[in-house]
Amino acid sequence: MPVETSIEKQMLSAIPHLRAFAVSLTGDLDRADDLVQGAVLTGIEKIDQFQPGTNLQAWLFTILRNQFRTDYRKRKREVEDPNGAWAEKSFTGPAQESRLDFEDMLEALSRLSVEQREAVWLVAAEGMSYEEAARVCQTNIGTIKSRINRARANLAKNLGIDDDEDLGPTRMIRATAMMETFF
Repeated sequence: MPVETSIEKQMLSAIPHLRAFAVSLTGDLDRADDLVQGAVLTGIEKIDQFQPGTNLQAWLFTILRNQFRTDYRKRKREVEDPNGAWAEKSFTGPAQESRLDFEDMLEALSRLSVEQREAVWLVAAEGMSYEEAARVCQTNIGTIKSRINRARANLAKNLGIDDDEDLGPTRMIRATAMMETFF
């Protein structure tokens, strides 16, 4: 639907106010201008949803604010990489190996004594300090440290980990990732 002349004038007169609001939200002139442009375009596209007799500028402010919030949520999950350096160095191994490793870890954990499994879980998975884990288990810190040490040794044995080379990606994946840096 074409935009009426009076609504078009109201939209144009709202732009400086929208821009000031966008700058206050972003702190960046370029991003603010992008937000204003997006809000005005969305306003034009959805003009049929505007209720005549209500405040057009407030409606556009709402559109701009919603766009800002959507962009903000997206940016929180994204890593800025303008020249592609981060992406170039990134390597993700196949998901199925990770799943198998996880299942192996669960199996190895199940073979630990209840006390060892409890101590490892509280400290490694829950992030508790040795002192906090000792309080939860109603024992002393030395006992918790001993249980964790034995649990780590048993996990390494159960998982077939002999040295640090056995941790992380497989040798094949590491070699593949190294080859990618040469090309």
